[in-house]
Amino acid sequence: MESSTPLKLDHPADAPPAPLETGLRRSMGPRHLIMIAMGGVIGSGLFLSSGYTISQAGPLGAVIAYLVGAFVVYLVMACLGELAIAYPVSGAFHIYASRSIGPATGFTTAWLYWLCWAVAIGSEFTASGLLMQRWFPGVEVWVWCLVFAAMLFGFNALSSKFFGESEFWFSIIKVGAIIALIVFGGAALFGFHPLSDNDHHPFLFENFNTSAGLFPNGFSGVLVTALAVFYAFSGSELIGVAAGETKDPARNIPKAMRSTVIRLLIFFVGAIAVIAATVPYDQVGLDESPFVTVFSSVGIPFAADIMNFVIITALLSAGNSGLFSCARMLYSLADEGHAPKAFKRLTRRGIPLLALSVSMVGGLASLISSVAAPETVYLALVSVAGFAVVGVWMSITASHFFHRRAFVRNGGRVADLSYKAPFFPVVPILAFGLCLLSLVGIASDPAQVAALYFGIPFVAACYLYFHFRYGRTIKVKQSV
Repeated sequence: MESSTPLKLDHPADAPPAPLETGLRRSMGPRHLIMIAMGGVIGSGLFLSSGYTISQAGPLGAVIAYLVGAFVVYLVMACLGELAIAYPVSGAFHIYASRSIGPATGFTTAWLYWLCWAVAIGSEFTASGLLMQRWFPGVEVWVWCLVFAAMLFGFNALSSKFFGESEFWFSIIKVGAIIALIVFGGAALFGFHPLSDNDHHPFLFENFNTSAGLFPNGFSGVLVTALAVFYAFSGSELIGVAAGETKDPARNIPKAMRSTVIRLLIFFVGAIAVIAATVPYDQVGLDESPFVTVFSSVGIPFAADIMNFVIITALLSAGNSGLFSCARMLYSLADEGHAPKAFKRLTRRGIPLLALSVSMVGGLASLISSVAAPETVYLALVSVAGFAVVGVWMSITASHFFHRRAFVRNGGRVADLSYKAPFFPVVPILAFGLCLLSLVGIASDPAQVAALYFGIPFVAACYLYFHFRYGRTIKVKQSV
């Protein structure tokens, strides 16, 4: 049963957060947080799936869809900033919802997010192995999957700082590729493409005016692609997961969030605008990365090989962030008493090694199912991951709404908060509504509606399990 007891902070709003008692190390600074978020976001959703968005929504529709996605990310991050400073703990989404809404919602949020990344880890290993066959066709895909799994496990098992450093350099490569696309692709749109053999390269945004109009599939195409776009932005919330291992969270978390939103807006919308203006919408899809198409059109030598390397790096970077997130979610569940206590065990370096190992097993299990199961089952798993991300964003915004309301009700002064989300309650309500709208939109898309068929029963099962397993315990604790 959900608790309606008003929440009260354990420390004054103007006091620095209490130090962690869990043993996790505060070893990451703002640059680590920014690149962890960027690393989690910039992956196959931009390098591969952006082609699907452009083909469905049209050139202008795709830019609008990504602008809306960036706006929703800003709203969610504003809510996340206030919560992350109020509760600077690792695996924080679970804690936010548990303390602001109720323990059952926190339990469900944690397992939703764990499911999302466990599925994503396996698919990213598989995709990386398939891409490696371009250079090593004689080596089986599963061999590369094990190699990459061992590498990422090592990065996460050494220390959170080592994880942050590895993610920093992974992300540098991806960001470099996006900047190159915007610079070279943008220059070509202005007529400067000396390396290209194509005499009919599109000029500025002439591709936006298609033969079927500005929205070739109607404006509904923008709504249908909303979930795919939100999934492409998933990972920005990883800053909240890493809050418990961040130095001086009151200063570094808001700084990292502002920088992340600005960079995502420039990189994502800029890249999509260049791609949509360069490649006709009816010639882009999932069979080739639109980055490869753009680089090839402007005459960049070895474009396919360069982007093959970059996309592998992007997938491994997203897997790196996902494994980190999965382990912290299991640790957080155990810390709240909603998972085996063994997941709370830490190494001398402050790493929840057992939680990390179980998360890797979950990723490898989804890897096996994605390879062995029919294509429809694999697509269903990916759609569930998208549903889970949007569900977590809705949980964050709802948690912020109830947290701020309880804080004021208990005598707190908003002016005393070290960081406060602007325009309350408009920001959390608007963010929640837009996320809900994206779930409604996919109900009309046969390719994505499986997210609702699998996601809604999963959420219901989590609530029911919590009620029957922990409901009476929670009631007893509240009545004491």
